[in-house]
Amino acid sequence: MDERPAYRTMREYSEEERPRERLLRHGPELLADAELIAIVLGSGMPGENVLDFARRILDDAGGLPGLQRADAPSLHRTKGLGPAKAAQIAAAIELGRRVGRILPSEREALSAPEQVHALLGWRTEGRPTEELYVLPLDMKSRLLGANPPKPIAGGVNAIGVRPAEVFREAIVLQAASVILAHNHPSGDPNPSPQDVTTTRELVAAGKLLEIDVLDHVVLGQGGFISLRRESLVTFAR
Repeated sequence: MDERPAYRTMREYSEEERPRERLLRHGPELLADAELIAIVLGSGMPGENVLDFARRILDDAGGLPGLQRADAPSLHRTKGLGPAKAAQIAAAIELGRRVGRILPSEREALSAPEQVHALLGWRTEGRPTEELYVLPLDMKSRLLGANPPKPIAGGVNAIGVRPAEVFREAIVLQAASVILAHNHPSGDPNPSPQDVTTTRELVAAGKLLEIDVLDHVVLGQGGFISLRRESLVTFAR
């Protein structure tokens, strides 16, 4: 009878199979998600090598989207993840968000939805609830106030906000126009009928306040959809 353990230790893997060696030889782009997590973890647990451990963590979290939404306390509840390793994964996820950020210059004109996605996409990916951002702009479409502004929090499935709340900061900053942006926790950036209806209402409210609404960008997992570009709403200008 073969009495070898039911799992392979990392020593049994060839150098070409080991995540750290593969990264050093080929770069991180070629590694699977579990291999990258294995490198962050550094070691497995009794009866489970680090690569199998990383795969189980991914499976338990529901893949990378679920792992992105998990915080350190929830990760700590995963079997075998102590506070140190849970903190390592949470820190790696947050670093990924931060290095993915490409902020336009504070005085650069926001003229395309790609710029809005670059400004906010890294910040909203993996969020469990919807967040609405209102970007106040001057006459030359340059961002006013904080870069980026604080979001208006919403519910899991929809954002319920009053026009007074949406335009408050823009009024204080004497903005000429605004761009709206919000995320879909599902990761699918396709706008819902409610997104379209709410946007039309906010465009109308902006006209009364003499603040043009230029676009509404829906942010998803790694992508976005511009309601203006898709001609779903008639915007100013």
